[in-house]
This record gives sequence, structure tokens and C-alpha cells, in this order.
Amino acid sequence: MCTLSWGFKALFVMISCRLMKVPPAEGKGEILPPTIQKIIKGYNKYLRPFFDNGPVSVGMSMDIASIDTISEINMDYTATIFLRQRWTDERLCFEGNKSLSLDGRLVEMLWVPDTFIVDSKKSFLHDITVENRLIRIYPNGTVLYAIRITTTVACNMDLTKYPMDKQTCTLQLESWGYNINDVMFYWTRGNDSVKGLDTIRLAQYTVEDHYTSVSEAVYETGHYPKLVFHFELKRNILYFILETYVPSSLLVVLSWVSFWISQSSVPARICIGVTTVLTMTTLMMGARTSLPNANCFIKAIDVYLGICFTFIFGALLEYAVAHFCTFNRSGVKKLTKEEDEEAEEEINGVLSAIANSCKADKISKADPDKLAKKTLGRKEEKTQHRRRRSPATMMKGLLSIFDCFHVKNPYHIDNYARISFPLLFIIINVFYWVYYLYF
Repeated sequence: MCTLSWGFKALFVMISCRLMKVPPAEGKGEILPPTIQKIIKGYNKYLRPFFDNGPVSVGMSMDIASIDTISEINMDYTATIFLRQRWTDERLCFEGNKSLSLDGRLVEMLWVPDTFIVDSKKSFLHDITVENRLIRIYPNGTVLYAIRITTTVACNMDLTKYPMDKQTCTLQLESWGYNINDVMFYWTRGNDSVKGLDTIRLAQYTVEDHYTSVSEAVYETGHYPKLVFHFELKRNILYFILETYVPSSLLVVLSWVSFWISQSSVPARICIGVTTVLTMTTLMMGARTSLPNANCFIKAIDVYLGICFTFIFGALLEYAVAHFCTFNRSGVKKLTKEEDEEAEEEINGVLSAIANSCKADKISKADPDKLAKKTLGRKEEKTQHRRRRSPATMMKGLLSIFDCFHVKNPYHIDNYARISFPLLFIIINVFYWVYYLYF
């Protein structure tokens, strides 16, 4: 047993020594086929192609596989794209007329552009079942490198016309470390370099247009190549018409039902007014749940909901005004009765004054002093009488201020409201839709 164990130990030492004598390059060479060995031999992946002979040109093209979400709250969108980059590396030329499709894991042995997405918030490379990479080398040294990534990209949105808005989002590609003296980016087929948007169906949007552009990014460290893909999104308004606009308009119409209810039915009219106001408030709060909390602008839907709320609240105030005018009219009738009584008292006072004056003429001939005393007494009585009727006179003066707002028959207020409210609402709707749809 001891001899056998020593034999195994000796065999293990011999194998270990054999493996330690094999250089790393030879180890890889035994794995790679001869064509790849010839290409990789002496290749330095840390140096870009044409290191001393000008910049290397990198062509870009994309396929948009899907646009998963478009968030107005975070102002971004999430998309899955197939990004393809193509460049020529003279060090990878080989003889033959067929391209070599390599395993994506061999990309670590080659130089690749340091492309990144500028406004990306988070991105990841798909790795199920393996990392979704493709490397293809052509005989003239052209390299095709394709990856599948999902990225969340910021998109600045102008929501002033929400939900009748159009948004223009971009996908910007730049080189991280190589400036324009080292690398040049270009779209391989111009506007046709990006495909897939024509077949994408989104829940709330329709892709109206898309195009590409080439520019430069200027930073403190230099000028860097930049490719921009623009696409315009138009929001589908049908959902919001059914979800917000129609219910709010029906609430306004419901508030007008109170105009056909008798003014004496106070509970019924107050119930309709308060219910519609509270329902409209709930609808306004629900419409803001899918939007940013901190808004520095007023949206089109906020304007419409504000208009509807104003009409509903105005219908409630209309009943308050009509009820007040009815109550005021009954108070005026009471005041007119009091004025008639005061007029009768004044007439009686005038008649008594005439009678007293006749007696005074007779007495004046007899006693001038008594006449003077009676005259002073009558003046004091008139002064006291004026003081007694001054409150009624003051009330009459205050009511005269509101003569311009006086309605002879308060029940006509509902008749006016039945015509003015719907007519004004229709006119405002016409101006609203024309402005936000065509301006």
C-alpha cells in the first residue's frame, strides 16, 4: 500500500511539472484554430486600429426590438435595442473569402470601441443563456460587433399640452475615451440605419417620425464623436377622452339639472351641487396621479378640469344667488308695508298741522307768546318723527345701491341660467380644442 501511494504521488508531481512548462500563449494556441492563432499572434487589444495613421471609422446601426415603458413621472423611456458596430482593423486581415463568426466571449481578446449611451440611467447586457454578443471578422479586417441591451434613457418632456402633446426623445451614442482624432462615428445607412419602430405598437403613443444626425460632443477634455437618433411620439388622446374629458363634461351637464328643480326644493338642489363638486374634485386628483408631482407648468388637462370645476361651482352659486334674491324680495314687500304706514302717518300729521295752523291764527291775534310756544313744539315733534323713521330711510338707501342688480322676478334667474351656462360652456370648449389641437 505504501509503494502504491508513493507511485500516485510521483505521477501527480510529473503531471504538474509538465503543465507548468507549457507557456500561456501555447495553451491558448492549442484551443484556437490555426486561422485564429495567426490573427491573434502579436495582436495588442489595448491599441486601437490605425494607431499612427489617423482615426478609425466606426459605423453604427440599430434595431429597436421594443419600447417597454414611457414614464412621464420620471421623464424617461425603457427600450431594448440591438446595437451593431462595424470598423476595420488591418491587424485582423486573413486569407480567404469567408467571414469568421466567433464566440462572443472572444471579444475580450480584441479591441472594441468604448461606446456608451449618454443619457442612460441604467442599462444591462442580456446574458441568457449566454452573453448576447456577436463577433464576426471578414477577410479584409472588417469587424462586426453586435450586442443586445436594455437601457432606460432620460427624455425631457414638455407637458404643457398634455394629453394632446408630442414628445421628441433621443438616443445619443458617444465615445467615452477616444476623441475625434482617434475615432469617428457615422451611421452606416443614414436614416435607414435604425429599424424596428415601424412595427412597434405602443399603448399611449404613436411613432410619427424618426431620423438620425451626426454631431460632436464638446467637453473640457476635448471633442468627441456623437451620433443621435431622434424619434417623435404623439400621444393617443382617445383614452383620455373616455377616461377624463367625457366624465368631467357629464358632471357639468349633471350640475345643470338643478336649474329645472324648483327653488323651494332646497335639499335636492344643494345635494346635486355638493355631489358634483366633490366628484369633480376626485376626478381632478385622479388625473394627476400619472404625472410628476412637482409641475412648473399648467397642462391642457388641468385647464379643462379647471373649466369644468368652475361651471359646476358656478351652478351651485347660481342657486345661492337665486335663493337670496327670493328672500330679498319678500323682505322688500315687508318694507313697502312699513313705508305705507309711515305715509299714512305723514298725511295725518299734515292734516293735523293744517287744523292747528287755523287755530293758531285765531290764537295769534289773542296771544302772540302762546303762538310762538306752539310753533316750537311742532318743530320738535317733526324732528322726533324724522329721527324715528331714519332706520327705514337708511335701509331704503342701501337697497337702492343694488338697484342695478335687482331682478324683478328671482325665478327668472333659473331661466337665464338654462341658456347662458350651456352656451358659454360650448363656446369655451370650441376655443379650448382649437387652441390645443392646432396651435
